[in-house]
Amino acid sequence: MTTLKFPENFLWGGAIAANQAEGAYLEDGKGLTVVDLLPTGEKRFDIMRGYISSLTPLPEEFYPAHEAIDFYHRYAEDIALFAEMGFKALRVSISWARIFPTGEDAVPNEAGLAFYDRLFDELLNHNIQPVVTLAHFDVPVHLIEKYGSWRHRKLVGLFEMYARTVLERYRNKVKYWMTFNEINMLLHLPFLGAGLVFQEGDNVKQIQYQAAHHQLVASALAVKACHELIPDAQIGCMLAAGSFYPYTCNPEDVYQGMEKDRESYFFIDVQSRGEYPGYARRFFRDHQLDIVMEPEDAQILKNNTVDYIGFSYYSSRTTSTDPEVIKNMTSGNVFGSVANPYLQASEWGWTIDPKGFRITANQLHDRYQKPLFVVENGLGAADEPAADGTIQDDYRIDYLQRHLAEMREAIEDGVDIIGYTSWGPIDIVSASSGEMRKRYGYIYTDRDNEGNGSLERSRKKSFDWYKQVIASNGADLGL
Repeated sequence: MTTLKFPENFLWGGAIAANQAEGAYLEDGKGLTVVDLLPTGEKRFDIMRGYISSLTPLPEEFYPAHEAIDFYHRYAEDIALFAEMGFKALRVSISWARIFPTGEDAVPNEAGLAFYDRLFDELLNHNIQPVVTLAHFDVPVHLIEKYGSWRHRKLVGLFEMYARTVLERYRNKVKYWMTFNEINMLLHLPFLGAGLVFQEGDNVKQIQYQAAHHQLVASALAVKACHELIPDAQIGCMLAAGSFYPYTCNPEDVYQGMEKDRESYFFIDVQSRGEYPGYARRFFRDHQLDIVMEPEDAQILKNNTVDYIGFSYYSSRTTSTDPEVIKNMTSGNVFGSVANPYLQASEWGWTIDPKGFRITANQLHDRYQKPLFVVENGLGAADEPAADGTIQDDYRIDYLQRHLAEMREAIEDGVDIIGYTSWGPIDIVSASSGEMRKRYGYIYTDRDNEGNGSLERSRKKSFDWYKQVIASNGADLGL
């Protein structure tokens, strides 16, 4: 293992999202966006699935995204810590509603644009490349109220306007872009992924896949805009990845594993290959889904494929057709999985599978033959400061060591990986649960699930470990 190396100029860093870190949810003209309507508590998952009673924040609820970790005001302090670790890249997202508060404003919000100018300048001053996601669980609420969000074709043009605005503005500052974060999340948490709200009697699958088509066309138009405006930039798509293993070698289980993988690959097949795969067309026929496509859509998709495949990897999944086996489902993971008897799980029920990281990377490379960018990976855990204030997160170091070792093996397998930005290098609000207790960072943020705390930042043990990993370009994983 020690002889295997990472490529020169490998982009080591971390990843956060505007809605989980910035806070300042209505400051400087920003409009309401999807995550501003996600409270903590038992209602959260129903809302993320599209069953939401109010498109305005309710006074009796706590919305952790409203303040988050106040990155909006503290970004310089945080970037200094990232620079101390040696980051080469930081993945962030632009809040659509900071730039166009309603999503269809006649002119963009200059205060919002200026904030990202300051943010990108600060990164570049520390020799950190911004890796920018255009839409990370982010739809202006006005577009949900007026158009029903991505179910309506109107959002394609509005998203293109937004994309062109920020691509033009930051053309000299940002060379790595992504269109939609975890685009396949639309099928699992439709409100979170696409701002979709359902009413009783709705044909949910029809709405989801129509919205997916609109997002895919919008993604292709953003790729087109990027190639026109910033010819030396790269723009990719982004998949919530993790292979589905069949529980047994029963062909029914094997086939179901393939079908489960295809639910996610469908999006990337279109974004990377430029057309709908045959299995998707059959799925539409078998489920009587009539996806409205404009005459020009086929050429838009075909002519504007992505430059690289961004993906998140946290865990593998296991599936079965045996009703008795299905009873043993793990909790916590959005995708649902049968418990894998060969693997352990995190406190939140996420299967820990480093070898699955290598498998997933190889499968993506074999399928698409494009560069990969690992833009999320990490362990959510309840870190507890010791009496002296230190945080001994050896369990996180162990998780990351084993995953990075397998990523190094995947590169040796011939997989082209251009960078690795671990998720949440500083503790931020959990996208799934809204908790602060579920921490991923090398940097501790003093804040709890109820919004209490000083927001003071402090280094964990993993901070120095990751600093050494980057300094050695992955040669020293501390194994």
